[in-house]
Amino acid sequence: MRRREFIALLSGAAVGWPRAGHTQQAGNLPLIGFLGAGSLASWHRDVDAFDHRLRELGWIDGRTVTVEYRWAEGHSERYAAIAAEFVRQKVDVIVTSGSAVPAAKQQTTTIPIVFAVAVDPIRTGMVASLAHPGGNVTGLSVQSADLAAKRLELLREAIPGLRRLAILGNVGYSAALIEMVDVESSARKIGIDVERLEIRRAEDIEPALVGQQRGVGALYVCQDSLVVANQSRIIGWALAARLPAIYTAPDWVENGGLMAYGANERDLFARAADYVDKILKGTKPGDIPVEQPTKFQLVVNLKTAKALGLVISESFLALADEVID
Repeated sequence: MRRREFIALLSGAAVGWPRAGHTQQAGNLPLIGFLGAGSLASWHRDVDAFDHRLRELGWIDGRTVTVEYRWAEGHSERYAAIAAEFVRQKVDVIVTSGSAVPAAKQQTTTIPIVFAVAVDPIRTGMVASLAHPGGNVTGLSVQSADLAAKRLELLREAIPGLRRLAILGNVGYSAALIEMVDVESSARKIGIDVERLEIRRAEDIEPALVGQQRGVGALYVCQDSLVVANQSRIIGWALAARLPAIYTAPDWVENGGLMAYGANERDLFARAADYVDKILKGTKPGDIPVEQPTKFQLVVNLKTAKALGLVISESFLALADEVID
């Protein structure tokens, strides 16, 4: 049974669910281990983009390469076990997101690791530099400081009277913590007070949002695998609390969030396939520069704005790359 035939069945899959049919096909084909920090249900478009680009490059799953998928379902404690499994399988390269890289690095210093998206890999210690990553890790980066300032600018333009902001982030993930600090720093510069809503597990999210102080005018959500795994609930709780929220990826808005500013993650996962191609052809990961996206999208959901009683100006909508109505 191929992946596209059982996407719906995997939404609650356990860590060890591979794509079927590989054991007998593997042979001497190159082996890619794909460590999904979330679930296939939430990552299926990213996986499709990765798979499509692999095919364009001549790497066809089951014919010229074997791809083993494992899903942590937003539970960071599973990263190490999945990475260890890939090490035992002697995969040729591990593909994942930034949140799982530290656990994967602890399991191997020799197997190449490609992160499809990571928040500031230098400050989180994943790579030595963008131009010369060194070691066995490389990939695609989103620098949090510049984007945090831009998202705050957009929030204030959409909500002119904004004086107090809540930031939701997983403080157990170093990149999210760094982003929270960047948001706080940018907010202070433009006279916005900040309240941190710190979470470490799914059970912390609802109490954090429900317990936010009065006077908060908007919500900034720092993305990581825990947050993505609870996307629909976070969007629902923000709506219930009547909090206008800004997210880091367009798919949040497609699923009912108010607005997002960030790179298209499907493009990043497709680009990650190019990294895999280079590595399978012999290039060392430490010699492949970390890339940063050059295009960012502002997406606004007018239906959500109406539900919140928020009037978005025509001048703001003119800035948007996409408006969902």
